[in-house]
Amino acid sequence: MLKLTPAERSSLRAEAHALSPVVIIGEAGLTPGVLKEIDGSLNSHGLIKVRVFGDDREARVTIYDTICEKLDAAPIQHIGKLLVVYRPKKEAVKAPSETRGRGMREVTIVKPSPSGTKRPSVTKVMVKGNERVTQGGSIKRAKPRQTSPKKSSLGR
Repeated sequence: MLKLTPAERSSLRAEAHALSPVVIIGEAGLTPGVLKEIDGSLNSHGLIKVRVFGDDREARVTIYDTICEKLDAAPIQHIGKLLVVYRPKKEAVKAPSETRGRGMREVTIVKPSPSGTKRPSVTKVMVKGNERVTQGGSIKRAKPRQTSPKKSSLGR
């Protein structure tokens, strides 16, 4: 179980005041599915509220202790049927992608028949990030943005 100082706990209580319950524990109690949901919520949010239905206070206290022990979280506050639990978020390091721009995407091209009485032809085409589909259904490369000679001479 994670230990916090009273000052840290107080600031987390103030932060949790505006939160609404993320997980609700019903009649079945603390099932593995509920624990998994609480774990996922703690991973994404860090500080969560859990609502426990049931009138037995001792059962709520045992549920609270079990959550904190099994998920290595810190108990912040227990008021009535609301439990506030905290676990610091794990730092996720995202590597920047090597590719630039938009990737390939699938586009559906619908061309009407020349006579207008037959069914339109439907084709699916893979389009690169720098290509676009014209109104006529043909694929063109995107034009580079035009620059003004005045702006380029000013160094902008």
